Amino acid sequence: MAAREAGAAGAGPDRAAGAGADRAAGAGADRAAGAGADRAAGAGPDRSPDGVVKLVLWRHGRTAWNAERRFQGHSDVPLDETGHAQARDAARYLAAMRPAAIFSSDLARAAETAGYLGELTGLPVQLDKDLRERGGGAWEGLTDAEIRAGYPEAYATFVPPDGEPVSAVAERAAAAMRRVAEGLRAPGTPGPAGPGADGGPGGGGRQWAGSLAVLVSHGAAISLGIARLLGLPERARLLGPLGNCCWSVLGLRSGHWRLLEHNVGQLPDLAPEPVQVLAAGPEEETSAVG
Repeated sequence: MAAREAGAAGAGPDRAAGAGADRAAGAGADRAAGAGADRAAGAGPDRSPDGVVKLVLWRHGRTAWNAERRFQGHSDVPLDETGHAQARDAARYLAAMRPAAIFSSDLARAAETAGYLGELTGLPVQLDKDLRERGGGAWEGLTDAEIRAGYPEAYATFVPPDGEPVSAVAERAAAAMRRVAEGLRAPGTPGPAGPGADGGPGGGGRQWAGSLAVLVSHGAAISLGIARLLGLPERARLLGPLGNCCWSVLGLRSGHWRLLEHNVGQLPDLAPEPVQVLAAGPEEETSAVG
């Protein structure tokens, strides 16, 4: 009996210790699995820049038609004096981001804006028609007041006669953004071997030895491209307007897009000296007129 009692007494602590260890190990495994699931789902903080490529979507500087609130669309309107000054100032901040490539709409107001960044960085400006503004059809050249008065029903839905459908703009702008992102190399990933490793053609589809590119485009094209990539309703206008020479930043990691910045005119941590902040102005002045 004493032996059995001693054995029973000895077995109790062993079982308790073993059970405690099992529970502790199980809890640890559960916590680790839960943390992994949270990270996979995007619930936890994501502080590592590894694996992220970024697109800086920069709206062109002001034109005379912007100032007069005229619908520009595909009309090739150049920058005005203010627009040139805006582009010159903003380019200093974007150059500090050390872009690997610069792309631009082929319309003059965008290409001229991109040119200031190209001068500072030494990078060529690559033109892409898919970054053009939404075609405005019969509305191009008209002021907002003239459109309201002449096309009240079409204005209510903002569908210009003979204009480009919103879905078509969203598709081509998003396609251009995807193409550029596919050519970038995310931080923390090995560079491609062979031709193209230093930014030339080839290299497994990666064309630029960097993780950030600047795309110069237009208000509606940028907003609709962002909406398409993020899966947002394109007509709901959930994002605010984008001011002349302001920019938004999209990040792509593991196939998932995120909006990192929207309608910013400067980044304080990159500012070499105090500068004037570029304001967006009233929403109707910066919405879809280009």
